Amino acid sequence: MRYEGNIFRPPSEARSYILQCTVGCSHNRCTFCSMYKDKKYRVRELKEILTDIRMAKNYYHDLEKVFLADGDALAMENDELLQILDALYQNFPSLKHVGIYASPDSILNKSLEELGQLKERGLTIAYLGVETGDEELLQDIRKGVSYDEMVAAGRRIREAGILLSVTVLLGLAGRTPKAVDHALNTAKICNEMNPDYIAALTLMLTPNSVLYRRQQKGEFELPEPFEILEELRIIIENLDVKDSEFRSNHASNYLPIKGKLPDDKKAILALIDEIIRRNDRNYLRPDYMRGL
Repeated sequence: MRYEGNIFRPPSEARSYILQCTVGCSHNRCTFCSMYKDKKYRVRELKEILTDIRMAKNYYHDLEKVFLADGDALAMENDELLQILDALYQNFPSLKHVGIYASPDSILNKSLEELGQLKERGLTIAYLGVETGDEELLQDIRKGVSYDEMVAAGRRIREAGILLSVTVLLGLAGRTPKAVDHALNTAKICNEMNPDYIAALTLMLTPNSVLYRRQQKGEFELPEPFEILEELRIIIENLDVKDSEFRSNHASNYLPIKGKLPDDKKAILALIDEIIRRNDRNYLRPDYMRGL
């Protein structure tokens, strides 16, 4: 398969064929992120993408899952995305899942009708990086949208019938009192969207990010592991969602959790409380095993 630069995908897409439709991220300004700093954003030629699909057909013969990369393939013109979806389903008879990263801007730039067309042609899930529900923090990390715009983006995906998976980022407020506001407002924004999946990641800083440089200057401090757990607990305690899968099984997290909300909420909180009470790092994923 042909790829340009490092390729990233959500943990749940581990067994998917990754089809690179765009190179890099259309936004690429978030202060915590260094994933696409080695790339200049561009949309690949449709002819190249369709050729890749034929190559994948020759190699895999059939597939059940495909993920459309890079950071924001939804930013492509709708007509091209529809042609890509058609080609995928024509080449892979067993295909039943096509996922995509979606920035809030790219969602809001598409009408509900356009998103509905993508759903009808087989787009099954969109991954939206919410990161935080705190208005001030959203601006500080240069997410590019307001709280209300983020909510509107998430709701539009759900209204179109596409599954919505949102990512929230533990530790984003640093070791400050703002961490509580970050946790409370993150639960609030998730409640307003009621996504199908909520994935919690833990902030890890890499040299190419703005936030890493702030840390090196002493302007930002990463929370300690049990402070992260406290933050996680506040979020889960204040989540009021229905039929939503909660996960913290990303490699960045100290405590892998998976459960259905609201059904498993009490059990999840009891587990976190017990580990916080014991205050023993042996119950947490060691730093050498954590990663992005």
